[in-house]
Amino acid sequence: MSHILRGRFCGATTVGERGQIVIPAEARKEYGLEIGDKVMVFMSHHGNGLIVIKAEQVTRMLAETIDQLGRIVQESSKPEGPA
Repeated sequence: MSHILRGRFCGATTVGERGQIVIPAEARKEYGLEIGDKVMVFMSHHGNGLIVIKAEQVTRMLAETIDQLGRIVQESSKPEGPA
């Protein structure tokens, strides 16, 4: 369980009747979350928690990964020199 709690505690919140939660002010400030920002919610690897990430960050991470994959494909398709 200790590996789950490596991050900083920012406060507690309650799930409302529509499944909504309030992200504590400290966390919103730290991560630059503002009204209207889109976030993506993922289940943790072991299914015992939730991970909330700004959608623009996920988009940026995916774009970087796609760029890296493109470079790998280009490198692998270059003809090899004389043996």
